[in-house]
Amino acid sequence: MMKPKVNVAIISISLAKGGAERFASLLSKMIEAENIAVHNIIINDAVDYDYKGKLYNLGTASSSTFSVFKKIEKGYLLCKYLKNNNIDVVIDNRPRNHYIRELLTTLIYGSRRIIFVIHSFNFKNYFPSPQFLSQKLYRNATKLVCVSKEIEEGIREKLGFLNTITIYNPYEVVDTVVAEKVSDNENYILFFGRFDEKVKNFSLMLEAFSKSEIYKAGYCLYLLGEGPDLVFIQNKIKELQLDEFVKILPFVKNPQEWIAKAKFTILTSQYEGFPMSLVESLAAGTPIVAVDCKSGPKEIVKPEHNGLLVENHNAPELSKAMKRMIEDENLYNFCKKNASESVEHLSLDTISKQWKALILFDTND
Repeated sequence: MMKPKVNVAIISISLAKGGAERFASLLSKMIEAENIAVHNIIINDAVDYDYKGKLYNLGTASSSTFSVFKKIEKGYLLCKYLKNNNIDVVIDNRPRNHYIRELLTTLIYGSRRIIFVIHSFNFKNYFPSPQFLSQKLYRNATKLVCVSKEIEEGIREKLGFLNTITIYNPYEVVDTVVAEKVSDNENYILFFGRFDEKVKNFSLMLEAFSKSEIYKAGYCLYLLGEGPDLVFIQNKIKELQLDEFVKILPFVKNPQEWIAKAKFTILTSQYEGFPMSLVESLAAGTPIVAVDCKSGPKEIVKPEHNGLLVENHNAPELSKAMKRMIEDENLYNFCKKNASESVEHLSLDTISKQWKALILFDTND
């Protein structure tokens, strides 16, 4: 006799633009199975990524125009949806940094099994201060899923939680037929992601690119994405007199071909969680140059095997790494040869087994 379906709700800010949102879309694909029914619930009306299962858009379902009333209405609609659809498991994929809001949210979730995903080493986005408030919020959680081992270790050491597990972010093999087309004549290194200076540290990236002088060898820096700090980046490019060598490209849903044809991709973040851009780059066979920020890069980059990892906030060392990847052909070819194989353990199929085991074990124990 077949067991009844497990109804799982993945709750996210949206399904657009960001890494956590991209993860939510992949998670819906990973856990969709004969015995799991997926419900994607988004707070804001923004959908760029493909997903599996049902979609409930609180942004369009709510009718209030006044901000406070709209939030209250969304809470009511969420509570109603969880009840009417017999949701067994909630996977909360949002930032959670406001204690009162999160306390009310946990009341809405009720006695269901709750899995919270921690996407960043910037713990203040997920654990309200002071510490005892966070402990009250999370003490009854089924699991805190951390996207890197360094995040899990930090949560255990700093906050004392033991109900933790690390499950890495996966990559998805994308059909390049639908990818954005890129000219074969372009020589470039690539950043792709959100234009957020406080997180991504474009100042460091642009300064190191300028110092490296790899533009003299015909290589440009392409910045692919969008975000609140576009003007800041444009001004920084002008300040460093890099207008001729740095190109800003708009966000595209599928950057696969941009990634595959880049010489290498670059990450200079202040902090991360488990940066999917690095994983997606390696999966496409493209080496990486990254700073050793907290957290993720050192769990992805194998120095001189699939890329180069340098001390964070060190523009001279970063510029040397950029230059080395251009000039040292033996190193570059070796890293490129190893790139895709180095992330095989992060395939959608592999990571989906871990998520399904977590969900089904916790619902059937």
